[in-house]
Amino acid sequence: MGSDAALVLLAVVGAVVLAVVVTVVARSSGWSAPLMLVAIGAIVALIPGIPRLTIAPDVILYGVLPPLLFSAAMRASLIDLRTRRDPILLSSVGLVAFTVLAVGGVSWLIVPGISVAAALAFGAVVAPTDQVAVEAVTRRAGMPRMLSTVLDGENLLNDATALVALNSAIVAITATITPVEIGVSFVLEVVAGLAAGLLVGFVLGYVRGKLAAPVLDTSLSLVTPYLAFLLAQAAHGSGALAVVVAGLFLGYRAPSFQSAQARVAEELNWRTIQFIVENLVFLLIGLTLPRAVEAAAESGIPVGQLIGIAVALLAAVVVTRLIWGAVVTPLFRYGPARMRRVGWPWVTIVPWTLAGVRGVVTLAAVFLLPAETPDRAVLQLLAFVIVIGTLLLAVPIPRVLRRAGLVMSAFDQERVEAELLMAEAKAAGLDLVRERAGDSTDPRVLERLTADAEFVSASVDDGPLPTGESLNAAYAALRIELFQAERKAVLQARAEGRYQEAAVRKVMHVIDAEETAARVLRHGEV
Repeated sequence: MGSDAALVLLAVVGAVVLAVVVTVVARSSGWSAPLMLVAIGAIVALIPGIPRLTIAPDVILYGVLPPLLFSAAMRASLIDLRTRRDPILLSSVGLVAFTVLAVGGVSWLIVPGISVAAALAFGAVVAPTDQVAVEAVTRRAGMPRMLSTVLDGENLLNDATALVALNSAIVAITATITPVEIGVSFVLEVVAGLAAGLLVGFVLGYVRGKLAAPVLDTSLSLVTPYLAFLLAQAAHGSGALAVVVAGLFLGYRAPSFQSAQARVAEELNWRTIQFIVENLVFLLIGLTLPRAVEAAAESGIPVGQLIGIAVALLAAVVVTRLIWGAVVTPLFRYGPARMRRVGWPWVTIVPWTLAGVRGVVTLAAVFLLPAETPDRAVLQLLAFVIVIGTLLLAVPIPRVLRRAGLVMSAFDQERVEAELLMAEAKAAGLDLVRERAGDSTDPRVLERLTADAEFVSASVDDGPLPTGESLNAAYAALRIELFQAERKAVLQARAEGRYQEAAVRKVMHVIDAEETAARVLRHGEV
C-alpha cells in the first residue's frame, strides 16, 4: 500500500513539474500549452506498461470544477460584466441554447443509434466554452478590453447554463419527462444556484471581515467554492452557478472586508491553484485519449465513418458559433442605443468565433452521461476531439487580431486607466493629508508625499516617453532593479551575521511588498 501511495505522489509531483516546464516552453515559443500537455499525455499513455487511466466523473465535477470557476469569478470585474451584459447574456444563455439544439440535431442525424435525449445531452456537453483554455490563448493574443470582457463573462456564465441543460437532458435519457417539467427544473436550478451563491458569499464575507489574520481569511477562501457548490447541489440547484455567483460577490466586496495582505495572499493562492488544476486537466485529457479511442472502436462504427462524424460535429460547433455571431452583431450595430454603445464591430466575429475553445467543463460534462446513454464511449471520444479541435483553431487568433486591426491589448488599456485612477487617488490622499497636517508635521514628510503625487500626475499629463512606455512605468522598471540590489545587500548583511533574523525578515517583507507593487504597475501582475 505504501508503494502505491508513493507512486501516486510521484505521478502528481511529476505532472506538476511537467506543467511548469511546458508552460515555460510555451510562453517562450508562442505555442499552446494546453495542446502540448494533451499531446504529451497521449504519448505517455501509449508507452507499454503504462496503465490505462479512467476518470471518475465526481472527481472532475466536485474536485476540479469548483476551484477553477471560483478562481475565474474572483478575478472577473462585476462592473465590466454589467456594462457588457447584453453580449454576455446573448452568448452565455442564447448561444448555449442554440448550440444544444443545433449540435444536438446534427448528432441525432449522423451518430448511429443515438436517441434525441442523448443527442441533446451531447449538445449541452460541448456547448460551454472554457475560461481556462480561452485565457491560455488570449493571454498572449493581445485582445481589446471589450472582446476580452465579453469572453470572460461568457465563459463564466455559460458553464452553469450548459450544466443545467445537461442535467435536464440526462433526466430525459433515464426517465420520461415533459418539456414543461424540463422548463420548471431549469428555472428551479437557476434560482437555487443564485440563492446558494449569494448566501455563501454574504455569510463568508461577513465572517472573513471579522478575522484579523490573513492566514485565517485565506483558509476560509479555500473552502468557499466547495461550500457554495455543495449547498446548491443539496438544494437541487446549479452548483456551477452558485460558485460563480459567490466568486463574483466576494471578488467585488473584497476591498471592503479584507486587509491588503489577505487580498494579495488570496490572489496568489488562487492563481497557483488554477494553474496547477487547469494544466493537470489538459494532461488528463491526453492520458485518457487512447482509452477513449479503444472504447469507441468497440462500438462497431467503422473508423472512416467515425472520423467523418468527428469532423462534422467539430464543424457544427464552430459554424454554430459563427452563425450566432453574424446574427447578433447587427443588434449592436443598428439596434437600440444601449446595445450600440457596446461597440461590437463586424471584424470581431472571426476572433470571437475562434476563441470558442472547449476544455475542462466539456471533459467533466461528458463523464456525467449515464451508463445507459446510447454510444456513450463514442460521445466521449467525440467530446475529446472537439476540445482538441477548438484548441487548434484558436492558435491563429493573434494573427487574426492583427489583420483585423484589433491590436491594442486589454493590459495596455488597463495600464492607461490605472495611471489615471492612481493620479486621482494620489491627489485625493494628498488633499486629506494637507487638511489634517498640523504644525507638528515635518515639512519633509509633506514634501515627499507631494513629490510622489506630482510625479504620478506628470506621468499622465506628459504622455508616453520616446520608448513608448509611460513615465510611471519607466520609474517602476528602475525601482525593480533598485529592489534587487537592496535585497542583495540585505542577504549579504545576513550572511555576515551583522543583524538578527527578525530584522532581516522585516526588511525583506518591505522590499518584497514594494517590488510587488512595482511589478503590478509595470507588467499587470506579480
